[in-house]
Amino acid sequence: MKNIVQQLREAQNLTQTELAEKTGLSLRTIQRIEAGNVPRGFTLKTLAKTLEIAPEKLTAAQEPLKTDRAKLINLSALMELVFPFGGVIFPLILTYKTRDEKNKALGKSIVSVQIVLWGLLSCLLIACPFAQKFLALQYPLFLVVLLGFILAKLWIVILNGISLNQNGDLHKYFKWNYL
Repeated sequence: MKNIVQQLREAQNLTQTELAEKTGLSLRTIQRIEAGNVPRGFTLKTLAKTLEIAPEKLTAAQEPLKTDRAKLINLSALMELVFPFGGVIFPLILTYKTRDEKNKALGKSIVSVQIVLWGLLSCLLIACPFAQKFLALQYPLFLVVLLGFILAKLWIVILNGISLNQNGDLHKYFKWNYL
């Protein structure tokens, strides 16, 4: 993934050496910035002026999104396996104690998915005895539903965790949330 300095440099058809000469910075400094170091002070102002971009946009685009809190909220959805309603309550508490708006939005999306899963499970568990009697099954159907619910929840948490690690966003979410 290219950072913003490299993208702007290449858009202006400059080599790293040419950019270093144009800015008066060393080639090594340009290489470090393109490798992920965040420019500050004089370096930031000089690069922004040369690349014709606002300094804030230059640093904001390079700072990595911190999704550690969202990862914790996503993982806490598995508390369902230990405590009843834990997959909704614990992520909800962690979401509302979060100060970062991006992580709070991700947390609300995670909780919304958990609420829908709980609603679906409740409806299925209510229907299980009727379906079991109608189908004349000898084994308890609700166990199949619970196992499927656990596997679905685990699958969603794993997919969201992988997606948060790779691109800082959720894989499974709704376009709306209930919070």
